[in-house]
Amino acid sequence: MAVEVSPAVGFKVVCPGPGFAMLAKAVLSLGLWLRFAAGQDTPERGPQPPISNTEGDLLFLLDSSASVSHYEFSRVKEFMWDLLQPFTFGPKDVQTSIIHISTTPTMEFPFNQYLSSGSLRQAIRDTQQLMGDTNTGKALSYAKEKLFSGEAGARPDVPKVLVWVTDGFSTDDILEPMQLLKDMGVTVFIVSTGRGNYLELSAAASQPPERHLHFVDVDDLPIITKELQDGIRGVIQANRLHAADVTSSSFRLLWPKLLSQETGYYTLEYAPTDNPARKRTKQVSGAHTSLVLSNLAPETTYEVALIPESNVHYFPPQTTRVTTLAEEISPAQVLISESGPRSFHVSWAPTLDSVMGYQVLYGPLPGNSVKVLDVDGRHNSTVVENLAPNTTYLVTVTAIYRSGKEKSLSAKACTLEERSKVRHLRFEAMGPSTVRASWDAADGHVLGYRVRCRRHTGQPSVLSVAPEVHSVLLTGLPAGTTNTVCVKPVYKDQPGQRLCRTVHRQPATEAQGYKHRERA
Repeated sequence: MAVEVSPAVGFKVVCPGPGFAMLAKAVLSLGLWLRFAAGQDTPERGPQPPISNTEGDLLFLLDSSASVSHYEFSRVKEFMWDLLQPFTFGPKDVQTSIIHISTTPTMEFPFNQYLSSGSLRQAIRDTQQLMGDTNTGKALSYAKEKLFSGEAGARPDVPKVLVWVTDGFSTDDILEPMQLLKDMGVTVFIVSTGRGNYLELSAAASQPPERHLHFVDVDDLPIITKELQDGIRGVIQANRLHAADVTSSSFRLLWPKLLSQETGYYTLEYAPTDNPARKRTKQVSGAHTSLVLSNLAPETTYEVALIPESNVHYFPPQTTRVTTLAEEISPAQVLISESGPRSFHVSWAPTLDSVMGYQVLYGPLPGNSVKVLDVDGRHNSTVVENLAPNTTYLVTVTAIYRSGKEKSLSAKACTLEERSKVRHLRFEAMGPSTVRASWDAADGHVLGYRVRCRRHTGQPSVLSVAPEVHSVLLTGLPAGTTNTVCVKPVYKDQPGQRLCRTVHRQPATEAQGYKHRERA
């Protein structure tokens, strides 16, 4: 059962069964409930500013197996180029490579082969899907070798980043080889475009998972491009002046150790790009390698210059550009999980001290019926119960701030079909070795029935019949035998419950007929 979220926020949710987790990233006001349900156009992406002053080896682990459709593979290639497009490439900048996940892992090209945007873009376009099995664990072990191999063009002493794009399936273990990679200092970002297990993937990604793990439909990968670029930049700028812990009013500047307390000091200059006259200056000891700038304006880009003032050597100034966030909001992400026929679990993040409480609104689609759950501001999850099976719901989590402001995030979820079994399985003797088995229809949208007969002797048999058929003839059940018959309804998203009965055929010397009793 597939569920699409409104293009107004540009993500989709597929609810294939229990255990599926969906991470939706979009912010809506409570007043957008009906507009969200009706749908809107997705705003176009604008040009992205260049990302410079970066150095690192960036490896894409690309699911090239047969579990990925050709269409999905092409969309992932577009996403890879969009992600790389703002970076600069070269032996002192960013180098990138691709390893295919397939039956046998394969490196598409070494890190140092394509060092210009044009050649790299063409190389990504020319990348062909290999098909085969999804041996991700084997590919991770192969990636560990190549990320630190001079023959593969990797460089020593530069940050290492792995971006794994997956549809959520793997035929072998990933946790041990992934942990070895992280133990060697590799930062792991994971993008799941399918039904990946949230707990497994959050353990595999670098910590915290909210910065390194993304769930998104393959058609909506552009939604996370900027956020993932920022995350990668935060890693590969580690040896240059860069910003971390960016909020709406502050950020931390970090830089490599160039001076000591005895050899000089640093001058820091920063100003909004649209108002250089508001430049501010700070001086810090040469022993420092970081400084927090605070009392900044939200959603503002600052030009920052670090000037080493050394009495021993000349060090050129380092510059960077940092944009503060919009005022922090909650919820910024919503997770729908543990979906059943009549309930599902809703959780969200982050939890902020400025939030007094949350309201969880939910109602079936289509429809205007909405119910509300109130949740204390210290909690970030609740269970929505007493729902209708096989139904799509619109869920909105609204944060109520102590200031009186309200912020909301909406997503769609779906309940499963209710598991059901056939009723009143009964038998009728039709001949010396033939019995008719008949039953009443099961509840829900049944795709058919599977009838299994375990005979007194010989191999069991299985019959599949259409949903409108409620009886079958079973042969090979001679007098004096005991046989077991089970009937199970078949549903699209989950198995039905079988009903079994034992058929006792009387010996030929007794009155013709049969006895039956329900199997315990």
